[in-house]
Amino acid sequence: MSETALEPPRSSTSAFQLFSPSLLPATLMLGGGMTISAVESYITATIAPSIVRDVGGLELFSLVTTLYIAATILGSIFMAMRPRNIGLRSVYVIAAVIFGVGSLLCAAAPSMPVVLIGRTVQGFGTGALAALCYAFIRFVYPEPLWPKASTLYAAIWGVSTVIGPTLGGFFAHGSAWRYAFAVLVPLGVLMAVLAPRLLPQAEDDREQAKMPVAQICLLLGAVLLVSTAGTTEMMTTKIGLIAVSVVAVGAMLVMERRGMNRLLPLGAVTLSQPISRVYLTMLGLNFVLVSDIFIPYFLQVLHGVTPLISGYLVALVALGWTVAAFLSGSFSGRKANAAIVAGCSTEAAATALLAIFLARENPEAHLIILGPAAVAMFMMGFGVGLGWAHLVAKVLKLVADSEQDKASAAIPTMSSLGSAFGAAFAGVIANGAGLVEPGGIAGALSAASWLYLVMALPGVIAVGAALSLRRVSA
Repeated sequence: MSETALEPPRSSTSAFQLFSPSLLPATLMLGGGMTISAVESYITATIAPSIVRDVGGLELFSLVTTLYIAATILGSIFMAMRPRNIGLRSVYVIAAVIFGVGSLLCAAAPSMPVVLIGRTVQGFGTGALAALCYAFIRFVYPEPLWPKASTLYAAIWGVSTVIGPTLGGFFAHGSAWRYAFAVLVPLGVLMAVLAPRLLPQAEDDREQAKMPVAQICLLLGAVLLVSTAGTTEMMTTKIGLIAVSVVAVGAMLVMERRGMNRLLPLGAVTLSQPISRVYLTMLGLNFVLVSDIFIPYFLQVLHGVTPLISGYLVALVALGWTVAAFLSGSFSGRKANAAIVAGCSTEAAATALLAIFLARENPEAHLIILGPAAVAMFMMGFGVGLGWAHLVAKVLKLVADSEQDKASAAIPTMSSLGSAFGAAFAGVIANGAGLVEPGGIAGALSAASWLYLVMALPGVIAVGAALSLRRVSA
């Protein structure tokens, strides 16, 4: 562990130690960066229809999310591959300023193309901030608190899935959407000003390396293609885009394995190495979880639930993540390994159960049917939260100090990749099973059944990867 880490009393490893006087300033800065990354994306998703109604550009609607996701990955890569004379504190300042500039561009945008530019700039800033939160862990906290810090981040993401849409609802009328971006500008400035004062100096112990441009281009291209596939309605086009994106990712992995100039830490693409199986588990968890995007539709069509209530019900996924993160945050050693396996198994099982309980015609919303579905939604998120913090801790422990920044940047990258590919595949499954044609009740029943049965399978792969980590001491 770096000598620059802030040391609280070692008598306790409670999560409350994150808020001890010596750690509180850094915890607030890192938690604030993660909060911005999480809440902002959900706010924008809520107000996006209002933006289109106000400035037009419906044909560009999908790019609001697509470009943002690609930019977040680029931002996390910048954190890891930055010039050697730029420290982590300086990256935080740069990221906060860039986030503020992007927010200002969105707030003042006269047209959708300008909104897209602003969203891309925003995404770069939030991607770097999210990666920084993981990169700073080893410099801010002693090793026993690493899982606690990761638990805090998991809780922030869980709570943000509720807070973000709620805040977005306040700005969803007329031109009020601009204020949703405008209020973020001074926040970005404040964070940039406070970062040098509240964050510790972090030693740059990376090895000198060239920018792996080819891998970066392939990765970003894959994300853009698969994100676009998730928004197109033509099945042949959707499948084609996904296929090309898979080829791009495959090419990137081959270059990572054979080349000396890597984007990911050593061993990340070799299944015999534990770090690769940690990332595979993370990827699988996010791949499965993103299938929850269809839950509100099925609740409304099959169970007669109002849009408002369906929103609260799908928030059970986030609540499950948050509850599990706090319950398992104190685990270590064998308990932590068991939590990862149990979490992956729980998510896969809960997803499969949705194929039984959610795929039911229940127009009067009888609780005897809706109740088990709600429990499955909660357990779906619970499974992810149970092991996520311990997976993050393994990433930080399994790689050399010289590759810690790469390893930290890969955490949000794997999350984005899993979510992007998961959403695209979920769309293929649902549409292919009849969501659009024949549509209606019959189409929704078929789509829900097939979607959650098939989406549970990647969860089984995550279980296998997690089982292989049981004897990994880190």
